[in-house]
Amino acid sequence: MDAHESPPKPIACTLSAGVYQERLAWIAELNQAALQNVRRESARLILAYDPRAAVRVREMIRREQECCAFLQFDLNESEKELTLAITAPHAARDTLDTLFDPFLTGASARGSCACATVAR
Repeated sequence: MDAHESPPKPIACTLSAGVYQERLAWIAELNQAALQNVRRESARLILAYDPRAAVRVREMIRREQECCAFLQFDLNESEKELTLAITAPHAARDTLDTLFDPFLTGASARGSCACATVAR
């Protein structure tokens, strides 16, 4: 690591199981109300939302950055669409399906945070 580089963020979620289940329900509600399109490009998940949901999408990003700081969130806004790209780090490549599942469906049978299952 270069002297100017910050240490890598740990690949771990900080949410308890109960709070994680609440987060899944919140994301599911957002997705049911505003998710228009989903596509996957390797380690990137691209979600297109109705632009009227901009405040809620920004809130989701803020919340997710607090508990899963290792994910990168890039939001692109236009009058017609709100596009959110979520990028996982290289170390998470083997568990991308598990990692992205909560953002795709908004619900999961797992009792712990999906990002907590990612190997370090």
